[in-house]
Amino acid sequence: MDTNFYEQVYEIARLIPKGRVTSYGAIAKSLGAAKSSRMVGHAMLYAGMAHPKVPAHRVVNSSGLLTGKFHFKPPELMEQLLANEGVEVKNDKVVNFKNVFWNPLEEINLD
Repeated sequence: MDTNFYEQVYEIARLIPKGRVTSYGAIAKSLGAAKSSRMVGHAMLYAGMAHPKVPAHRVVNSSGLLTGKFHFKPPELMEQLLANEGVEVKNDKVVNFKNVFWNPLEEINLD
């Protein structure tokens, strides 16, 4: 486990505003590791143990699918957390994905 990479992933994920989502790939690109979206997904597996907390429920796949939901207990929790923040989900997919998508490359200054 590359804890340094994971911590960088968590730092980006902690910046995602309530009511917005981003993708594994967008986080990877923002870290200069565009081909590492699966590693970002793997980092999210351990996000529950990170301190401060990481809003892993706000990270979805590039189509807006809640592919990480099975790592939540119960799996419906991911959708419920998003709904609590005003993000609409239908059939395990974020509705209006483009409108609620948060792109770290555009939203934060990583310099």
